[in-house]
Amino acid sequence: MTKTPEAVEPIRDAAHLCIDMQRIFSVGGVWETPWMARVGPAIVDVASRYRHRTIFTRFIPPERAEDCAGRWRRYYERWKAATREQLPPDQLDLVPELARLVPPGVVVDKPVYSGFKHSGLAALLGRLGIGTVVVTGAETDVCVLATVLDAVDLGYRVVLVEDALCSSSDPGHDALMTMYRTRFHEQIDLVSIDQLSELWRPERDAAFGQV
Repeated sequence: MTKTPEAVEPIRDAAHLCIDMQRIFSVGGVWETPWMARVGPAIVDVASRYRHRTIFTRFIPPERAEDCAGRWRRYYERWKAATREQLPPDQLDLVPELARLVPPGVVVDKPVYSGFKHSGLAALLGRLGIGTVVVTGAETDVCVLATVLDAVDLGYRVVLVEDALCSSSDPGHDALMTMYRTRFHEQIDLVSIDQLSELWRPERDAAFGQV
């Protein structure tokens, strides 16, 4: 069963995880995600509203394909243009609209899809006493998926902002939204931006402060 909007609990002790909103995924990037321009204003709205509780992840490719093991080496042999020896460094930056929010927002780098793998994210959330992660960004069916499932495994409540997620695959996005809604309804809530503003009010959050 899915939850009705009025059944979603208020959001407390939360941080906003904005996943991989980088220039490499924007228009003209090696991994261009066409939806990014469409949902970008919504993501900027969320990040601006909760800027003191926003953590931006960045996907950082290896220097060379040869630096990777297993299928990651094969992956970067296919995507050599995305390795750091070929990619202009500024392509790994956040898009300008979000980069201006750092600080007070903070950036956590990761070498794989999940924001929790080989990064300091879990330790940071632990120090802050975070119990809920509010997730926006790209892509719904890749890095967002990996981050969300790790968050679930670690015991976090996950709140997905439906109109602030994007993918380069319409079928992939739609399939994952259905899965999130129907298979994880005890651990994952889906909300709109308008609902988010009602459910998460800083003045009601005892733990709310600067990241």
